[in-house]
Amino acid sequence: MSEKVSEKVVKNLDPPKHGNRITYDAQIPGFGVRITTAGAVSFVLNYWIHGRERRISIGRWPSWTVVAARNRALDLRREISEGHDPLEERQQERTQPTVSDLCSQYLEGYAATHKRPHSIRDDKQMIDSTILPKFGQLRVEAVSRKGIEKLHASLKGTPYLANRVLALLSKMFGLAIEWEWVSKNPTQGIPRFHEDRRERWLQPEELQRFVEALDSYPNQRTADAFRLLLLTGSRKSEVLTAEWPMFDLQQGLWTKPSAHTKQKQIEHVPLSAVALELLARMKEQSSGESFLFPGKTGHLTTLRGPWAEICKTAGLSGVRVHDLRHSYASYLVSHGVSLHVVGKLLGHTQPQTTQRYAHVAHESLRDASNILGSIYQSAGKK
Repeated sequence: MSEKVSEKVVKNLDPPKHGNRITYDAQIPGFGVRITTAGAVSFVLNYWIHGRERRISIGRWPSWTVVAARNRALDLRREISEGHDPLEERQQERTQPTVSDLCSQYLEGYAATHKRPHSIRDDKQMIDSTILPKFGQLRVEAVSRKGIEKLHASLKGTPYLANRVLALLSKMFGLAIEWEWVSKNPTQGIPRFHEDRRERWLQPEELQRFVEALDSYPNQRTADAFRLLLLTGSRKSEVLTAEWPMFDLQQGLWTKPSAHTKQKQIEHVPLSAVALELLARMKEQSSGESFLFPGKTGHLTTLRGPWAEICKTAGLSGVRVHDLRHSYASYLVSHGVSLHVVGKLLGHTQPQTTQRYAHVAHESLRDASNILGSIYQSAGKK
């Protein structure tokens, strides 16, 4: 005859010689306590649904008390009466994709096709260092807005990184919706931190020291990469992935394929006489490689080490490789080239992107307006 499962009953259970034994409760149908030959005790619930009997484990004793287990058994029986199969739902939950799965699918199924190599590297670094340690083992649908807000807030000291992580999560969850993994994006509505736009370009005396450091650098092929960056205002990835068939040295044009540009559009970039002279020398010194800057396999992928050495020699601090692009644009604008033309040379598709150089243009206009002022002053002294 069965009796009510109580703490006393559980404590007095004797392990069977083989397998396990279940003592069922007299009040809650299917609820019982199981003990194995090793003495491990856990609570279970047997139930019928869709014509078959199933058994679900509630939890182990003493982590689960008898009272807690009984209450859980009652909750489960209510769910079963409403047509839910708790064991089936638990099994489905265990097979649902995790954030780790989402990151892998994003990198392999999306980024590898749609993003440039250096962007993929940046994404992978954020995933490995920030996203996976926080959310990796969570199911995708279990990630909440509150959890992402806490992660974003924890990175407040580095607002640029915080916002890039938030943008990456937003993109991944947007794709998860397309893949029907989730129905909503938990990043929506989370405000970004303010970022002070970083403007830095080489002043004339800095530019002079930089050019001298390039001339004295032992590896002149690498130095040529920096020269080409400065003379064309191109992005680092565009220069490092450049191949000789893209250049028409007779017409003085560099045709950048859409796969190499940030805007995913073909760009035809006119080359200055100095840039053409540089490219002609490089072509003459090349050994038949397709890439302008070949690496061990394919093309050169990083300039980090040489950049640090050259900046040290030139006495430059707080300067990034990308600031050569800013320098190119700033010198053009300061010498009277319109923002529209500079934007075309830089491959900007949105006018507002080039507006960062507007204050340089104002300085150029002020210098021009001062010409008449000087003439006026001179005339007044006669």
